[in-house]
Amino acid sequence: MSLSQDLNDIPKLFGDAVEQLGKLVQNEAQLARTEMGEKIAQAGIGTAYLAGAAALSIPVLVMLLMALAIFLIQAGVPPVGAYLASAAVAAMIGGILASVGLNRLKPENLTPKVTIKQVSRDVATAKELAR
Repeated sequence: MSLSQDLNDIPKLFGDAVEQLGKLVQNEAQLARTEMGEKIAQAGIGTAYLAGAAALSIPVLVMLLMALAIFLIQAGVPPVGAYLASAAVAAMIGGILASVGLNRLKPENLTPKVTIKQVSRDVATAKELAR
């Protein structure tokens, strides 16, 4: 090839690079939308687990706590102590349920890790091309 042909190809190559960059940005935006959709669904599921646990646990927990209090009273514990012990058990169970639900809603579990990693790679590649 001649020098003039090489010089004529430079604008075409630059145009191709810009076009590819545009496609890359579109693909990254699509990836971000998809991953954020997945993370929002994950947050919704975590919230549903919390709501379901609360709704289904209340009647069962009340009956179990009543049975525990009656057992303690029959074992010789004064009624006030028996009911306080039952309340302490309920507080522990509630804490466990809340901990599990909140763990699913932590920001680090909802971060779009794949998108961030891909964008970091793309930025590094773009920097290399710009040199």
